[in-house]
Amino acid sequence: MFRLTTIARPYARAAFNFAVENQSVERWHEMLELVSRVSSNKQVAKLLDSMVATETLFNIFIAICGNQLDQYGKNFIHIMAINKRLLILPAVLQQFIELRNSLKSTIKVNVLSTIRLSDKQKVNIVLALEKRLSRKVQLNYKIDQSILAGIIIRFGDIVIDGSTRGRLERLKDVLQQS
Repeated sequence: MFRLTTIARPYARAAFNFAVENQSVERWHEMLELVSRVSSNKQVAKLLDSMVATETLFNIFIAICGNQLDQYGKNFIHIMAINKRLLILPAVLQQFIELRNSLKSTIKVNVLSTIRLSDKQKVNIVLALEKRLSRKVQLNYKIDQSILAGIIIRFGDIVIDGSTRGRLERLKDVLQQS
């Protein structure tokens, strides 16, 4: 997963920067959603993974998308086809969404807890994170019995592990180093 993100990041950043310069972020988001769905299709993915010539892949991809891609979207797909990167379009879309969210100053935060948190607790978490991150926080909350007790907060590459399991793992690591 890390490698896929690393490969997708420059493509997403290039598409995003172009979209911002041309004030077409939402249009690019729509195009990337479309091409991501197309490349995720089992039959298309099998074709993309085959030894078919680059131009043929590009032409098939464009034929499927029809007029839903503008000239710049087609150029983007052509570059990705030349570099044999059409299969990573879903990862490019995810990276693009993260960049778009950072432009809007929002960040998605995933919170796992063993018990149901009250609305007040959720609001307190959101307020604390908004203050710490200087961004608006979109909270995704799930209950996960496997973490024993406490909560785990994830956003971007950062994990705040306040679970009992996490604390025990850290204690085990410290004891083993002694």
